Amino acid sequence: MGHRLTKIYTRTGDGGDTGLGDGSRVAKDSLRISAMGDIDELNSALGLLLAEDVPEPMRAILTDVQHDLFNLGGAICMPGPKHTVTVEIAGLEASLDAYNAHMPPLKEFVLPGGTRVAALAHLARAICRRAERSLVALARAESVGPQYLKFLNRLSDLLFVLARSLNQQGRGDVLWQPRKSKFD
Repeated sequence: MGHRLTKIYTRTGDGGDTGLGDGSRVAKDSLRISAMGDIDELNSALGLLLAEDVPEPMRAILTDVQHDLFNLGGAICMPGPKHTVTVEIAGLEASLDAYNAHMPPLKEFVLPGGTRVAALAHLARAICRRAERSLVALARAESVGPQYLKFLNRLSDLLFVLARSLNQQGRGDVLWQPRKSKFD
């Protein structure tokens, strides 16, 4: 592969717009750029999670997910239905089933927390949900492959289950305790 970037700054976005993969320009606050930014933030959160001590099988799954997220961002930066990439939904579901099979049933809601690595997985899950909401907003305005929405939906579920799995190796889940709110 040749060099893709020879210069990091171009000054072409200084006025508040940016270029897409097809050469067109859009506002930096457009739905498409917002979705791309949220997907990039999710990928960065996974990088932070992977900087921790993550078991190797989970590390392999999350590394594959990072590549799929980069592919997804590339597809979103190309407007129109003719630009699609394959994202691995079946693999996410298989991983979800495998990790969830070892989890005790939930009787209460789980709060984000526990071990540091599990908390980072919960943070990535929350960012994934935001990326999904951004992509839904884009899909209401423009054509977006439905497989991309499925991918982010399954990924957020997987991140929840992985957070629980990581907590099983440490302190266990942090469960919500129902009580009267101080805000009532």
